[in-house]
Amino acid sequence: MGLWPWLTGALLLLLLLVQLSRSARFYAKVSLYCALCVSGSTLAAVICLLRHGGRTVENLSIISWFVRTFKYMFGLRFDIKGRQKLEVDHPCVIISNHQSILDMMGLMEALPKRCVQIAKRELLFMGPVGLIMYLGGVFFINRQRSRTAMTVMADVGERMVRENVPIIPVVYSSFSSFYDYKTKFFTSGTIRVEVLDAVPTSGLTVADVPKLMDSCHQAMRTTFLRISKTPQENGATAGPGSQPAQ
Repeated sequence: MGLWPWLTGALLLLLLLVQLSRSARFYAKVSLYCALCVSGSTLAAVICLLRHGGRTVENLSIISWFVRTFKYMFGLRFDIKGRQKLEVDHPCVIISNHQSILDMMGLMEALPKRCVQIAKRELLFMGPVGLIMYLGGVFFINRQRSRTAMTVMADVGERMVRENVPIIPVVYSSFSSFYDYKTKFFTSGTIRVEVLDAVPTSGLTVADVPKLMDSCHQAMRTTFLRISKTPQENGATAGPGSQPAQ
């Protein structure tokens, strides 16, 4: 007996499991997402190298295009309010809430073209994904070395107050109406994104940074809870216990 009947049978069995098992459907979609990340990163890296020759923030527009196509595979839609607030002609610091591996799609939907991101150093070693992040100008910090991470964030804080760089919070609604790792739930849905008003840093000192960040967090938390309670396309809403990840 040849190999094709076995492959066909395995494929049919997989399709049956996906139809019958919620967990199978969940892992199938997560696997597809990971496969898209790897294949998309590989192709984007080649284009970035051919187009710009190496590491530059200019590559972000290429990376963004690839990532923004992922949402069509999963039936996701992003409803962004206040996008024009990100169209500024001066430096700014953009902060957002973190929830899951799907965050990357949301970031690419909202971030402006020229934006330097900060990420944990471990992501640099994730094959093609780490390579494309490097080519996109991502600044990696080692969270295992708290002094290094603290130094980077302290430098950002000092620059904010020294150059009057405003902070622009970007809030994503809860993913729980369409994605939940604990219950193995992954379906289509809408992510509501709200860009808050810029928080000025003019006249502040470095000592004011902790209070400033706490104020931003409270504003983001209030917005997160409000937009997460809005009914989604599938009729679900985020529960009252939903919290924005730190």
